[in-house]
Order: sequence, then structure tokens, then C-alpha cells
Amino acid sequence: MSARKDGGPMELGESIRNPGFKEAGDGGSASSVSGSERRRSSAVKLDADAQEYTQVKPYAGMPKEVLLLHSSKARYRVPREILFWLIVCCTLALVAVTITIIAMSPPCLRWWQISPVYQVYPRSFRDSDGDGVGDLKGIKEKLDHFLDLNIKAVWISPFYRSPMKDFGYDVEDFRDIDPLFGNMKDFEELLAEMHNKGLRLIMDFIPNHTSDRHRWFNLSRTRDPHYEDYYVWTDCDPASPKPNNWVSIFGNSSWTYDEVRGQCYLHQFLKEQPDLNVRNPDVVQEIKDLIIFWLEKGVDGFRMDAVKHMLEAAHLRDEPQVDPDLPPELVTTEWDLYHDYTTSQVGLHDMLREFRAEMDTYSREPGRYRFMVTESYDYEEVEKTMMYYGTPLVKESDFPFNFYLLDLPHNTSGWWAKHLVDLWMSNMPRGQWPNWVVGNHDRSRIGSSAGRIYVRAINLMLLTLPGTPTTYYGEEIGMENINITQSEVQDPAGKYNVSLSRDPERSPMQWNDEMNAGFNSITNITWLPVHPDYEKVNVEAQMQDEGSVLSQYRFLNALRQSELPFLRGWFCYVLADTDVFSYLRELDGHKEAYLVVINFGKASTTTDLSAIQELPEQLRVLMSTNPANDGKVFQKSRVQTEPGEGVVIRYSTYTRFHPSHPAECYVSEKACYLETIGILYKC
Repeated sequence: MSARKDGGPMELGESIRNPGFKEAGDGGSASSVSGSERRRSSAVKLDADAQEYTQVKPYAGMPKEVLLLHSSKARYRVPREILFWLIVCCTLALVAVTITIIAMSPPCLRWWQISPVYQVYPRSFRDSDGDGVGDLKGIKEKLDHFLDLNIKAVWISPFYRSPMKDFGYDVEDFRDIDPLFGNMKDFEELLAEMHNKGLRLIMDFIPNHTSDRHRWFNLSRTRDPHYEDYYVWTDCDPASPKPNNWVSIFGNSSWTYDEVRGQCYLHQFLKEQPDLNVRNPDVVQEIKDLIIFWLEKGVDGFRMDAVKHMLEAAHLRDEPQVDPDLPPELVTTEWDLYHDYTTSQVGLHDMLREFRAEMDTYSREPGRYRFMVTESYDYEEVEKTMMYYGTPLVKESDFPFNFYLLDLPHNTSGWWAKHLVDLWMSNMPRGQWPNWVVGNHDRSRIGSSAGRIYVRAINLMLLTLPGTPTTYYGEEIGMENINITQSEVQDPAGKYNVSLSRDPERSPMQWNDEMNAGFNSITNITWLPVHPDYEKVNVEAQMQDEGSVLSQYRFLNALRQSELPFLRGWFCYVLADTDVFSYLRELDGHKEAYLVVINFGKASTTTDLSAIQELPEQLRVLMSTNPANDGKVFQKSRVQTEPGEGVVIRYSTYTRFHPSHPAECYVSEKACYLETIGILYKC
């Protein structure tokens, strides 16, 4: 049956005979009965104008004409327009808020600002093969120690191929690993594992000199045309090889006569460490190529060694004597001369900025910033050190190492501590990032120089001052110097003068109370003696003691990295006297602030802070280096501390100290905190 196209009536008509039709039960035989003798069937007969069958399509909804008729009515049009403009406004508002947040947000802190830097002296950290000397595999075995300390930046002292006249600072091949420490595969595995654990590797780099066994020096002394001027050579008298009065860091003349070349070469350190001639552009390019070599390997930064010695005055004049009346033949130490011609020469910073530019090309990948720190002992000439920060337009190092806290043992008092801190803070260029060093491989351990009683307090100060702290291996457990006999001296400086030996602060790391303090668990050999106190002063024992030096270090580092006032906030002096050094850390908009009180004196003292109106009347101790005082509540007029004790006090207030004491406060990267939604913004 079919519907007519014109909607007219349908009618039944005579059907057409189907010749293939068979009645049931006829045995399937064909019948030739004529059409007139068979019964006829009925069928629907279509009109002549509707002979073909047409399927009715499904109902498709409201016709277009009806839809347009209704959509133009106000009750449908107005809500639609409201929704449209509401979506547009919300989108624009979201974009505006996003742009505002981005524009107002302070720059993110980089990894070297958030984490302390931990110095590993590889000879003394961990021996994996039993030869008595630490190695790269040993460092790899102890990577979890850095994670336990919540430290992400690890600086490893030199492990290049070297004759070891200065324990790796005399480099024979900058592109190879000394077999004493392993091989290149060991280094690559160490670096890969460090990156897997979220750690960053900072390498020591020595641009000032090489070993006298370096290929460059051997070619230079034979006057190879390309390498002839790779080092600083001058004519001299073989019988008295002193072209001028310049003195080596290790004592005596900076010049040595070379019989092969027939000239004297300059060495500001050992005679086995000839100075490179960085006035030669080829030498500078060689240094850049070495930097690129290790950056391609994936290292995260460099500590540039002895940079102030890289350039010398070309005229080679005598340097002025400190004591003009001292006979010239008695000028034998670096302290006898003013180093006007051998350090910090014009052009030095231009060269370092070239190195920085090479590193910047590898810092473009997100999360792979390459860090650069410079080493320069400038002593009272702090303005020279500050030049390594660069200028507002041209960047140099991320920061130069700050060695002034190494002088803290000279006078353990509150005002002396403030003086050393302020020496850096008041001279640092505006907006730069400070840093603090209390120990390294060249200076006595703080536990020996200042005294064991002050170790905890100094660690507390190190981790609560603004900027990046640097921790020398073992300082986190309070290791002290060892005693060295003349026969045990390994340091070349000590062989020249045993009192100048740096061996005492380089003793093996104390991991546990087992053989060799866990430094070498295979054989009973260590390159230097282990400190006899290792049975009590070791990592394993202190991990289990909540009141140990190590546990307090871990707590303070966690506090520093988790609380915004320590990384982003203001640093303000509160008080300094004969015994006590006190300061606070606060952040605009952040309710919680922190007061630090450290007693560097020899006796217990009571500190009166009642004149500080911004402090609440009652102060509760969050953490004390004397665990018995944790949680104590003091009146601000009577804050009691024992000798060598430091306390961190947390208090709540929106009243800030720095607006009314601008001369006593510093901030590197100023930011404010919006507590209602928990974000930082520029202010």
C-alpha cells in the first residue's frame, strides 16, 4: 500500500498474477493452469500518477520557517543574547585576570636559590673500591644522603685527569676523568642518576692554569707555532729565575725556569701549575670549548676557581711591598705584597661574561638553567668581590662565593657576627642574591676553629640568613679537624709549611660507627686518618637522634624551603651586642614571621627586646639548638639563651618591622603575599 503524493484516496484494484506462486501441498509440481482458472488475489492499485513506491521520511523537527518565526520573538532572543555576551565577558575577564597574575607575579626562584649547595670533596666522601680514596661510584652510592637533607645542588671538587700535585686542581686533561676516581662512564652514570633523583651537579672548573703535564704546556715549551703563547713566558736568568718579585700563593717566587724552552714561566700556585695566557684569544676559545664539552654532557653549573688570578699585568713590574723596609730577598709569601699586578686586572670581567654567555645558550631549555659561581678571596676589598655579580645590563656570575663568615671564629660575639653579615649585605648590589659559606676544603672546619659549642648555632644562622647557604661535607653532622703528623701530610701546602696544611679539614666522611667510619668498608685503608670521634659523630647515629646536629640541620633546611619569609621575605637586624646577634624574617601580607636569637658569647644571657614594638609580648620557641628549650615561652623583655644556643621563634602579626626601620632591612627579590587566595605578587 502506498500513500499518494497528492494526498488523495487510495483504492483496491485487480492484482497482477505471480507465475511463481505455488499452493501448499501441490507436491511442488509446476502448474500450467491458465490465469482465468486460478483464484485471483486482491492488491492495492495505485493511480496512474503514483505508480512508483515512495518511502515516507522521518519527521525532522520544526520547519525552518516556523523556527525563524519563533526565534525572533523577544522571549527567545533576549536570553540568547544575554548568554552570548555573558560568555564573552567571562572569557575576557579570565584572560585579563590571567595576564594580571602573570604580570604581577614575582619571578620564580631557581634551583640554586631554593636549595643549599653541598660541597663534596671526592677523595674523602665515599670509597667504593677499597683503595682508600673516594670516587665517583662512592658518591653515587650516597645520593640518598642529599635527599634526606633536602639538598638538590651538589658541587663536586675536581676529578679531572691529574698528576695530583694539588689534588685535582692541576689538570692534565680537562676532557677525561682521573682513574683514581673512575672513568667517563662512571661520571655519566652518576650524572644520570643525580638527574633521576632531581639533583643538580656543579663541577669545579679551573680556567687559570693547567698541570705542567698538560699537552698544551708540552707543546708550548717546545715552541709549537700554535701553542707557543698558550702560557705566560718571559726571558730570565737561569741562575736566578726571578723576572720580578711576584710571589706564589704557596710561597716563594711565581717563576720557574724551563730548560727546554730556555725561558721562565709564570705559576701563581705550584710550579707544576703553569698559568694560562688568557690574553691569547686561542686560549680563551679553548676554555669556552671545554665549558661547552661539559655542558653537552649535561652538567648543571660550574664553580669557577681562582678567577682573580686569571689575568696579570703585561708589563710584569714589581708589586709594591706591604713593608717597604723589608729586604726584597725576604719577600716570600703572598702577604708580603700588594697584588696590584697579579689579580683583578682590567679585562677579567669581560672574559667571565663571555663564559656566562656560553652557559646562557644552554639555559634556554625550561628547567635546565646553568649556574655559575666564582671563587675570589678579596678579603677587605669587598667591592672587588661584588663586581662578579655583573652589571644591571650584563650578567656575570649568579653570585660570587661569600667567604666572610669564615672569619667568625676570630671573635665569636654578637656584634662581630652582625659585622660579617652586614659586610656582605650592605655592599651587595641592589636586587642581587646573597650567599654564605662557613667551611670548605681550604679552611678549618667551623667545629674546630670556632669550637664545638657553636656548631649548631652557626648552622642555624647559615640556614636562616637570606640567600643560598653552602655546606661543606661533614658540617651537617659537626665533623671536626683531624690532627696530622709530619709523616701523614698529603697537602703540598703542608709540605712547604706543616702549619699551612689543609689536610685536617679533608678527613674521610663519617657515615657510621663501623670500620673506617663507613668510608671504606672493603679494606682498612684511608688516604687520611679518620677522626677518632667517628663512633659517635656519624650520619647513621645522628639520623636516629631527634636532637642531633644532623636532625636540626634537616629541620632548619625544611623550614627554610617551606616558609615564604625565609626565601622571599625581608631580613632585618634586631639587636647585636657582645653576646647576642638577633634578626627577623618577615614577608608583607604573611601573618607569620620569624625571630632568630643566637648567643655567640661565653655565658648565658637574657636579651631584652621590649623596645621592638612590632614583636608580641609573648614569644614561643619553635626550635632551639638545645632541644630542652623547644616550645618554651618567653616574655620579649626576657629571652634567655645559653652560650652557643640559637633559637627560632615564630609569631603571628600583620605589623611589619621593615617599614619603620628601612636602614636595618634588606630584601633581594621583593614580593608580597595575598593570604586570602594564597599567591605572591609584586609590590
